Amino acid sequence: MLAKLTGWLLLGVIRLLTGAQARWYGCPPKAEQRIYFANHQSHADLVMIWAALPEELRSITRPIAARDYWANTPFKRWITTEVFNAVYVERAATAPGSTAPPAAPAEPEAPPAPVRNSVAPRAERIEPSMEPLLPMAPMASPVVDVTPEAFDELQGLLDLPAPPPPPPAALPVDPPAVMAEATPSEPAAAPAPDPLAPLVEALRSGDSIIIFPEGTRGHAGEPQKFKSGLYTLATMFPEVVLVPAWIDNVQRVMPKGEIVPVPILCSVTFGAPIRVEESEERRPFLDRARAAVIALRDV
Repeated sequence: MLAKLTGWLLLGVIRLLTGAQARWYGCPPKAEQRIYFANHQSHADLVMIWAALPEELRSITRPIAARDYWANTPFKRWITTEVFNAVYVERAATAPGSTAPPAAPAEPEAPPAPVRNSVAPRAERIEPSMEPLLPMAPMASPVVDVTPEAFDELQGLLDLPAPPPPPPAALPVDPPAVMAEATPSEPAAAPAPDPLAPLVEALRSGDSIIIFPEGTRGHAGEPQKFKSGLYTLATMFPEVVLVPAWIDNVQRVMPKGEIVPVPILCSVTFGAPIRVEESEERRPFLDRARAAVIALRDV
């Protein structure tokens, strides 16, 4: 109930400030699934085109809203979700593979080399001996030929432990298979979210949407080149009607960087629907869609 009352209050304020004039040139307002695509010059474009739609179309049409702007405060988040029923899109999505690789672990520092004492240790003093040095004859090692029987008998007399038996001959063993050392795999970079995914979900649920194919607000009199999102959605949902729209003067109501709106008459002109022709490439279609929007400027 609060959201509905807020919507009516906001609609009255918008029409008081801008007039919110809707001009249907080439197609009547009709409750069918559509993709409205328009030029983009101000954050107020979303509010302006929403207010220009009849009530029966506002309830089934969802404008897109940049999450970084329209969801950065609780109030704007509540307005866009409860009143406009907007679809949030990410304008700063990270491209796949653009994340920097994790830094390699630092090599452990080598232990400091031991400090050698530069002073040599004192040599041990040897007292001189007064005994005369006599030559010593080398001692000949006796050679004894002992038979195995005599050795066993002698070993029994001395009660010596028997020598260990010779080890058995080692059997040939195949070398073990070299197993690759299990190294922890680096965590895969999270795939970047698809900015069109919320729009695809809204269209699959049967809603109409309002998009701005430029992707960002422009400053010139003509819109910038359209990005490929419109072509992708048009080819995925060929049964959805594509309606161009031109929003006029709204950039003067709330220019880029301003907060307080300025009262001035604005209008939204809706043109004849277009569609992707058979075998039509992406760039020719986007240029044709952009030309359809520009053509409504002078209608």
